[in-house]
Amino acid sequence: MLKRLDKIRFRGPRTRDDFPDLNESPPASDNECSDDMQLKPRAAPRDIEESLRDPAGSGSPTMAVAIQDFQRSESDRLNEVKGHLEIALLEKHFLQEELRKLREETNVDSLRQELDRERSKRIDLEQKMNEVLFPADKQQKEVWSSRLQKWLHERFGVYIEDFRFQPEESTVEAEEPLSAKRLTENMRRLKRGARPVTNFLRNLSALSNWHSVYTSAIAFIIYMNAAWHGWAIPMLLFLAILRLSLNYLIARGWRIQWSIVPEVSEPTEPPKEDLTVSEKFQLVLDVAQKAQNLFGKMADVLEKIKNLFMWVQPESTRKLYICLWMAFITSCVLPYKLMGFMMGLYAGIKFFIIDFLFKSCPKLRDKYDTPFIVWNSLPTDPQLKERTNATVSRRVQPVVSRSSLATIPCGVSREEEAGRSHSTKKGAFHEIFNVLESERPLAVCENGWRCCLINRDRKMPTDYIRNGVLYVTENYLCFESSSSRSSSSKKNKVIKLVDITDIQKYKVLSVLPGSGMGISIATPSTQKPLVFGAMIHRDEAFEAIFTQYMKIMTTTKPPASAEL
Repeated sequence: MLKRLDKIRFRGPRTRDDFPDLNESPPASDNECSDDMQLKPRAAPRDIEESLRDPAGSGSPTMAVAIQDFQRSESDRLNEVKGHLEIALLEKHFLQEELRKLREETNVDSLRQELDRERSKRIDLEQKMNEVLFPADKQQKEVWSSRLQKWLHERFGVYIEDFRFQPEESTVEAEEPLSAKRLTENMRRLKRGARPVTNFLRNLSALSNWHSVYTSAIAFIIYMNAAWHGWAIPMLLFLAILRLSLNYLIARGWRIQWSIVPEVSEPTEPPKEDLTVSEKFQLVLDVAQKAQNLFGKMADVLEKIKNLFMWVQPESTRKLYICLWMAFITSCVLPYKLMGFMMGLYAGIKFFIIDFLFKSCPKLRDKYDTPFIVWNSLPTDPQLKERTNATVSRRVQPVVSRSSLATIPCGVSREEEAGRSHSTKKGAFHEIFNVLESERPLAVCENGWRCCLINRDRKMPTDYIRNGVLYVTENYLCFESSSSRSSSSKKNKVIKLVDITDIQKYKVLSVLPGSGMGISIATPSTQKPLVFGAMIHRDEAFEAIFTQYMKIMTTTKPPASAEL
């Protein structure tokens, strides 16, 4: 309807200003009845008739044209008035329809409200009627429902509370301060707690090693007979029950010294109650060393297992892969009873015979004990890193040698030329210490050992102690000072290995326990021995320096001159 309305509204060729005055016409709509328009002057009907009767009069062509224009304008006006009236009627009809729809909607909402009120009244009346007619039934239902809820809560309320979701509370345990007394007590508790397990494992190992031939033979016969008849697992469970029964009798005061496996005694040291300061410090160091070694072993085991499953060493992982496939196919084909029988027999033979032979004959174990060989061949992460660095250095070294092949003089070996590529943080190695180009650090100290040089012949504090890095070459012991003013080689120390008269491990502070963290080196040019202290890897450095020193001293060939 709206589309038709727009089409009629804009159908006339002229604007609304050109419409004639509609005051004399009936009102078309409520909106347009008050519009006033200017009417053009109309010709009188008498003139029109005369012109029609006398078309050939004076100026007949002009009159004919004027008559035609007048007729056209009248038809156009009539069409425009007609369209205007149609628009007004359509608008009136549209507004009447809208008004009727609004009235119907308001009636529907009111009816709905009345209906809701009636429903609520009916429900209230029904409830009141039920209360008046059946008061006892309602009270009885309430009593039974309350009893049922109470019974359910008493029987299942605890379990329902257990299944209630609650946010997890993060509790922070209070850490005790470091104390030598507390540390000693914890060490004793740890030994007492782990003593039954360690004793059982030790006795079991003694049984496997045939420590007592008579006992091991009886245990072997009993186990193999049980495995042959399929009683291996029941026998082990019976032994566990027997052990718990014996422990119960011992806890009740019985004195029972019998054990399932032969006991191997281990000498124990009586604990010391009063410890000196040095002993307490040594105890802390021992505990730290044991913890370090224990964590290191655990890390090695976990890294080996990870590398075994991640195909880091394909040869070892391939063996495990094949064994798993064989075990899977066997488990699918053979019945479980037969598999249990085979596994029991293999476990007995492995525990009593194969392990005994491998432990007694190490060479046989190194050749034929596949699990032992695979486990020892698995690398840890530090070993993988060392292998990678070694591989990279082997790849880079030929490239360097080929690039510098033209500059190598005659008679100079590749090892001597490789020594030129080594450099410290401040320049080439031979330039820093003013030695031959063939001199380079050994493989064990390629990066040097961090330490401090204590020259007790000097009295100035700046010359008495100097921090730096210690290197050992084939013929020299070189100390590079880390002082910023040591760009020249004045504060660097170079000692010929053949000039060393004495080399010992040294402890700077005698009050501290242990053997210290220093190395004392005596030469003819110094009144007091030089001390390289605060060295973390002191034992490794001492072993390398002493080995190279003995090698130089035992050779008959005199060392090369260090002067350039």
